[in-house]
Amino acid sequence: MSLLAVGVSHQTAPVALLEQFAMGHDDRVKALHELVESVHVGEALVLATCNRIEVFAEVEKFHGGVSDVSRVLARQAGATVEELSPYVTVHYEDQAVAHLFTVAAGLDSMVVGETQVLGQLRAAYALARQEGTVGRALHPVAQRALRVGKRVHTETGIDRAGASLVSVALDRAEESIGRLEGRRVLVVGAGSMGALAATTLARRGAAVVVSTRTRAHAARLATAVGGRAADLAELPEELAAADALVTCTGATGLVVGTDVVSVAMAGRGERPLAVVDLALPRDVDPGVAALPGVHVVDLALLQGERSSTPGRPTAGPVAADDIAAAHALVEAETALLRAERQAAEVAPTVSALRTQAAEVVDAELLRLSSRLPDLDARARAEIARTVRRVVDKLLHEPTVRVKELAATPGETDYAGALRALFGLGIDSPVEDLADAVTVDPDLRTEEAS
Repeated sequence: MSLLAVGVSHQTAPVALLEQFAMGHDDRVKALHELVESVHVGEALVLATCNRIEVFAEVEKFHGGVSDVSRVLARQAGATVEELSPYVTVHYEDQAVAHLFTVAAGLDSMVVGETQVLGQLRAAYALARQEGTVGRALHPVAQRALRVGKRVHTETGIDRAGASLVSVALDRAEESIGRLEGRRVLVVGAGSMGALAATTLARRGAAVVVSTRTRAHAARLATAVGGRAADLAELPEELAAADALVTCTGATGLVVGTDVVSVAMAGRGERPLAVVDLALPRDVDPGVAALPGVHVVDLALLQGERSSTPGRPTAGPVAADDIAAAHALVEAETALLRAERQAAEVAPTVSALRTQAAEVVDAELLRLSSRLPDLDARARAEIARTVRRVVDKLLHEPTVRVKELAATPGETDYAGALRALFGLGIDSPVEDLADAVTVDPDLRTEEAS
């Protein structure tokens, strides 16, 4: 089995294509089961955010795995595998591990250094655990990725090098209408992104109004940020009084139409309106951007900025050093996990060798007893200890060396060579000794942001 990562992200695909991959909870569950029920995929985890949809899977064969995952992605996007292929990235084995660690660290995000993706990965892992689509192959990789993400943000200054997508989008809005301090901002959506937006706005001194389909959710978030709640039915009136609109719902269709914004703008005079659409698929009708006095900031704009001016979303004089330190940590953790995985693969062979040696020793001692029945017990015990010490010393060096060699880069099958040399009769390493994978308690209890 080998690790495979196949996906589409803002790095390779336009926002319009990413919108086609929008996945609700039921879509994620369906995709997980469709993946593990395919021919070549044994385990799977699906990370779906506003910037990417990526599948991390343990597969039997590389090409078969890529084909199976690509079919699931194409179905979700309503496209053919051929139409999708120019935008798909594929990573295998160590590259797949390094890519997952890089994503968890926020190094592959639209806004480098943002932390929200770590919570999204944690939620994706929790769902895969719940649905039983991760096992002993993906468990340690996913858990290590979450720890790597924490380490990067704790041990480097990458948080100073970047900000959340929400913060960057609000910065762009302020460039259009001025500071949001003291301004009324309407937030539509009370999920994780809505909560982040409302909290960020409150810190900037904005007067926050929260609106969503469920009044109780809006009220809870509004109370938390010192704002007020409004029914979604009151959207036209609230929009007319607001200085900015931030939308981040999980709706699959448009929430704010051009007609609603047009009516809201009619009685505003010269007062402009900033519209920040952070949803995927988008909440706001694209036609809103053409209305006089309306300044739209959306994912497509942020993606375009990142492509034309790499690094603009980042800030801070030590950003380059922080990012380099984060990449170095990812590289070190990737190498460490590779060594651990390879050592785990050779462990059953070493165990089989020692078991075979013990059986040979026991058989020879039994043979000695039959040939020398009058040998006293003390002498018999000393002979047994001596024989076992000799065997242990002879096996010590090859077993230690095979573990060391297995942890080094390269394609040499040292465990296979050991099996062949000692005639162990094992075609592949036997099952891992730890069938049950222990889930890190921290990863079990933390909720996604």
